[in-house]
Amino acid sequence: MVESDCIFCKIASGSIPCNRIYEDDSVLAFLDIGPVSVGHTLVIPKQHFETMADCPAEVLAAVASVLGRIAMAVSTATGSDGYNVLCNNGRAAGQLVNHMHFHVIPRMINDGIFNRWPSFEYASGQAEEIAAKIRAKL
Repeated sequence: MVESDCIFCKIASGSIPCNRIYEDDSVLAFLDIGPVSVGHTLVIPKQHFETMADCPAEVLAAVASVLGRIAMAVSTATGSDGYNVLCNNGRAAGQLVNHMHFHVIPRMINDGIFNRWPSFEYASGQAEEIAAKIRAKL
């Protein structure tokens, strides 16, 4: 499955160049052209699926099976203190390319990237209510 207007499909097919990090039959990893940090890498399935929910389990498993190895290579090569692995699903979550992908973002202590996690506390009974709603959708 290839979307003719998808930039990641074009990269996976080789019609748009990239700085390839890893490739196998199902997965491609390459440097992000708009990095958050040096070494910021994208890991994609070669087949086109918009979000994790659209992606078949076997394709997601193929990506997941190499994601840790790629992340460790990125972290080690950049000398980072750690790394984030992110998958944005939908525009509200920051997904700019409608092809499922994981960001591997090398991090340094006090780098100022994602320096605030906007956590909150549930109101009384709210956590139980939302958990029940989520379970009902599984």
